Amino acid sequence: MRKILFLFILISTLSFAQDKTPVKRDPYLQAPAPPRQQALKPEDKVKIINADQIIKDPAKYDGNQYFTGHVQIEHQGSILTADEVVLYNEENFVKAIGNTRLQNTDGSVITAGEMEYDANTQKGVARKNVVLTDPKQTIKTDILYYDRLASQAYFNTGGTISDGQNVTYAKVGTYFLSTRVVDLTGNVKIDTPQYIIEGPNIKQNQNTKIADFSGPSTITNRANPKNRVYTEKGTYKMETKEAFLTKNPKIFYNDKILTGDDIYYNQITGFGKATGNVTIDDPKEKRYIKGGYGEIFEKKDSSMMTKNPYAVKIMEKDSVYFAAEKIISYQRPDSLDIKVKKSYLRAYKKARIYKSNAQGRADSIAFNETDGIMHMYTKPILWSGEKQVTGDKVEAYFNVKNENIDSLRVIGNAFAISKVDSLNLKDEFNQVKGKFMTVYYDKNDIKEARVVGNAQSIVYVDDTDQETKKPERIGITLSACGIIGALFEERALQIISCSIGATADTYPMSKIEPARRKFADFNWNTKDRIRKWQDILVDSPNYEEVKYTADNELFDHAQEAVEKERAKEEAKKPKRTRK
Repeated sequence: MRKILFLFILISTLSFAQDKTPVKRDPYLQAPAPPRQQALKPEDKVKIINADQIIKDPAKYDGNQYFTGHVQIEHQGSILTADEVVLYNEENFVKAIGNTRLQNTDGSVITAGEMEYDANTQKGVARKNVVLTDPKQTIKTDILYYDRLASQAYFNTGGTISDGQNVTYAKVGTYFLSTRVVDLTGNVKIDTPQYIIEGPNIKQNQNTKIADFSGPSTITNRANPKNRVYTEKGTYKMETKEAFLTKNPKIFYNDKILTGDDIYYNQITGFGKATGNVTIDDPKEKRYIKGGYGEIFEKKDSSMMTKNPYAVKIMEKDSVYFAAEKIISYQRPDSLDIKVKKSYLRAYKKARIYKSNAQGRADSIAFNETDGIMHMYTKPILWSGEKQVTGDKVEAYFNVKNENIDSLRVIGNAFAISKVDSLNLKDEFNQVKGKFMTVYYDKNDIKEARVVGNAQSIVYVDDTDQETKKPERIGITLSACGIIGALFEERALQIISCSIGATADTYPMSKIEPARRKFADFNWNTKDRIRKWQDILVDSPNYEEVKYTADNELFDHAQEAVEKERAKEEAKKPKRTRK
């Protein structure tokens, strides 16, 4: 009997127009004047499913009718329940108060302290401890704006989003329920078990678990906050931990920084690759590598660079530059102390090096940055001032404290050449060669050499004229010994020791033919010589070969004199006539 009475009252009530006073709405729900009730189809109207009481109090809700006690209303499949509901029948508008719960047809549920809903526009506002849940996530906020037609939910007073594993914080958020995409702006922060993601604008797809970044954004490793990803535009796959970064990207790893135009990075494997203007910076080692393509291997603490790469080892007084077709850098524990890591650099194929006092080329160069030992393999050639050293292999030893080269060790076919006088273009070169050679530096210049095994030298010898006090050419000394000790002076090479089967002969310039003034494998190179650091950026600077003038005047005069004497002797001989 009670249910029949309730339905009678309900039908009677809804058949009459309520107070004409417009309802005070949230600004979000302001809309053009709604169509008159007569124009609405039955399915467009809000329906009352249940209520314990129907009340109309002139002093409350502008005299509009309201329902209390287990109130349940329905609109196009969505169900709203609340402790109290005010129905503005004229405007097809609802206000719900207390324990409000909206069950939507898309499976989402909104709970709040109170709600407003415009059935004409199908927009609503939920306030006070608002919670939106669906199969993918839970959104919590103070005020939530809901657009059923657009299938969107929006908040701008701060909110959190949880998917069971990750929690997201944002000032403003728009949730597209049909696509399960959340567009977040304003100090966005995503907490995951391994990472913290922050940025001004992040879009999350809850179906694919992909996040898109716009604006300065970071992904920080919880276990090691120094390891992080930075970008101003990019995509992040939250399940596979893969980042695709396209604007000012940076990967911070193991105290190093990878930058480039575009970067791919896998946080699980620690592999990253960059294209464009790529730099791998190692501030701790005071070294950076640049190129067109680079790869990093975080777990192996190594990296690789190609496409015209070059590396710079920054030193306080004098930096070292490397270039090749490929450059690799890595760190390994010291064999004597595994707690200490040593840094290595490898340059492969057409390697070049520049330092102010030493420039070189080889097929490959290996540099132990920690100990300051550099190996040059396959046709190495090293220049220092107007001196050149070649051999099968060259090892250079740097003093890591003063950052200078202390010495060179040349293994196999060692050959050192120095220009007698760098201020002229005379074809005069001091030379020393042998199986092995150790070269010592003094004040950034080659000062001394010790040659072991089939040691030979060709040295131009000068003496000071007692009258003019100027140097005067005496001749050329040819030496052959088991071991040669040579001292490089400003314009001379002085043989200070020659032992084990030593032979040494000095020939005046008029007595030594030009062919004997150079060894058969003489290889003075001015075309490929690196004269400034920018020269390493190309395979060869391809300088014009320097043309030297041979000073054979004394020898030629002597030869002419010999020929004349020979002609005179021939003339004195009696001529035999044939009968």
